[in-house]
Amino acid sequence: MRKPIIRALAAATLLVFASLAGQSNAQVDTARIKASTTPANAGQWMSYGRDYSEQHFSPLKQITPDNISQLGLAWFGDLAEKGGSYETTPVVVDGTIYITSPWSKVYAFDAKTGKQLWKYDPQVAGAWAVNLCCGIVNRGVAVWKDKVILGTLDGRLVAINAKSGKKVWERQVTDPTKQLSITGAPRIADGRIFIGEAGSEFHQRGYMAAYDVDNGKELWRWWAVPGNPELGFEQPELAMAAKTWSGEWWKTGGGGTPWDGILYDPETDLVIFGTGNGAPWPAEVRSPGGGDNLFTSSIVAVEAKTGKYRWHYQAVPMDSFDFDNTSPLATADLMINGKKTHVVMQAPKDGVFYVIEAATGKVVSAQMFVPTGNWLTGFDKDNNWKPILNPDSNFGKTGKGWFIVPFQTHVWNPMAFNPNTGLMYIPTRYASYGMVAEAGAKMGNQLLSINLQKKPDMPAPKLEGGGAYLTAWDPINQKEAWKSSDGSGNSGIMTTAGNLVFQGTGQNNFSAFRADTGEKVWTTDAQAGIAGGSASYSVDGEQYVAVVAGQAGRGGYWAPNYARLLVYKIGGKAELPPTVTYTPPVLNPPANYGNAALLANGEKHFTEHCASCHGVANGRPVSSLFPDIRYAAALNSPELFKAIVIDGILQNNGMVSFKKMLKPEEAESIRAYVVTLANDLKTNPPPPQFGPGGPAGGRAQGAAPAAAAPAPAPAPTTAPAQPALHQ
Repeated sequence: MRKPIIRALAAATLLVFASLAGQSNAQVDTARIKASTTPANAGQWMSYGRDYSEQHFSPLKQITPDNISQLGLAWFGDLAEKGGSYETTPVVVDGTIYITSPWSKVYAFDAKTGKQLWKYDPQVAGAWAVNLCCGIVNRGVAVWKDKVILGTLDGRLVAINAKSGKKVWERQVTDPTKQLSITGAPRIADGRIFIGEAGSEFHQRGYMAAYDVDNGKELWRWWAVPGNPELGFEQPELAMAAKTWSGEWWKTGGGGTPWDGILYDPETDLVIFGTGNGAPWPAEVRSPGGGDNLFTSSIVAVEAKTGKYRWHYQAVPMDSFDFDNTSPLATADLMINGKKTHVVMQAPKDGVFYVIEAATGKVVSAQMFVPTGNWLTGFDKDNNWKPILNPDSNFGKTGKGWFIVPFQTHVWNPMAFNPNTGLMYIPTRYASYGMVAEAGAKMGNQLLSINLQKKPDMPAPKLEGGGAYLTAWDPINQKEAWKSSDGSGNSGIMTTAGNLVFQGTGQNNFSAFRADTGEKVWTTDAQAGIAGGSASYSVDGEQYVAVVAGQAGRGGYWAPNYARLLVYKIGGKAELPPTVTYTPPVLNPPANYGNAALLANGEKHFTEHCASCHGVANGRPVSSLFPDIRYAAALNSPELFKAIVIDGILQNNGMVSFKKMLKPEEAESIRAYVVTLANDLKTNPPPPQFGPGGPAGGRAQGAAPAAAAPAPAPAPTTAPAQPALHQ
């Protein structure tokens, strides 16, 4: 039997499920013990955030700034899936490492030797890619006793035998007829699996649910937004929520999908999670006449056993900016005004760092952790710190559009809290984005009601210090302790008791910083970008650091990538194979063809059906996860282009058939339009614009009016980062 998962870590006190000598598994499943020094299972990384606190903190301290120069590669494991986004954080239990790859596949490796033990493929159909908002991704697994629990892109929960890799049970937990998916890592406590789903951009209605780990049976479900009032409400608080909506919001689903940002808090026995944005994005379109639109863009707490509502804090009422609160959460015991306070913390997309009492939902403090924000003017502290919205930012109502500041400040990449330094380490992006509301407008097949072809009726703001960087934040005093432009806004973080912070940096590096000062003390070439978090564990007295590298590699933003699990230790001597020289694809489009009407029709259908994956902004692809079709050989062959777009010959690779949505002549108009884009690129290639945190430039530039209580301004960087439209 497997050792059960760690029960909790709360500052100096650790409550755990532990394997105790002489006890049966039945006994340790219900035993809670306290440890005041080195916690039990310190050498393991037993869940997504290591333990229930989700601090991404390892109590191991063998590796320090003094000896990290000796840190070398112990072993690596090649991963077969290329071209997708590896967002997994390793889970390490009883000497085995479990990671996931795109298409929800699971690998198991021996944590000491690197031997691959097994691989499980849930056989997600390639055609399901059309139902995904933001990439073919999976962030990891949960382990409970002898089971590995996986959520799949097509909305299934799967239990896998941890030793053999064989499926134990499988259950469809989303409606397969709807565009819902699971991309986040499940959490487990007391035999209950907690997981939400993604799909707000497809006008779905979000929910958090609990399932029995023994068979996948649903135990409870908590809906994030109200449905049609005529059909009744599934839970009492939805009647309260319905009063904050107007119009016929249920016809657009409402949104609020809790696609990430989940934790179980054993001190309160609550599941605390973040909910997604509203659907469509502009509040005035989805809920004409206003209203806060509960429970979108909120932090919510429910009872773990029953799913009964306990409290919520809505971070962004009437959200129009994709400011969901599905960013990571973490709990800790902080000394607030001389009193130990058990809090939950979050640093989400809206740029505000929140400190909230975990038991009650009472906000302790809220403060911008980037220099400015123009979506609010302050907080109503007498009303539990409710934000005071800037009326000019309601672009759905004003009709002028708006450059929102900040934008995508911190999305899903793990942040980390170090109880020794008292600092939270946050991958940070400081940027703006222009939005113009238009009811019914699409981004690909996503009904956002945002017209991507239009710009706001105002100049883009000029952001002082815009860009991507690593922030060390003091949550008690709500101020920046240090920041490093050598860090990244697009890569997960892990911190250790050895006074270190680990993060993927640049395009292909893995680096370590001093946790107290931010000094970069180590870096190594990972040969691919790192998006997920790392983990630290020990075997036979040696501390290891594990991370998955699998983003676009050398040769450019959309180059093919290596994909590997990399494991380091002091004195590691392994070496990666030499990199293969990248040969860029040849840009060889045919001559432009077609009249203005054909090209206009092609642009329309491209925007509706293709742009979310293959779009171009400011001369660059909107995503590194999908091919830049300006280089596609099929542009030279109408027959091949039709075979791909209409007949679906690449469906197994995730390029689905659009036969139900497009006529052959409409597909041909798309080819004509893309040919013009390819020839424009050939004539006017954009200059390199890579900043410290990745690709930069584009619309995410400018400066904004100061928000209430701004954080200290960081030093200027060379270029602001270009975040993706949604992640």
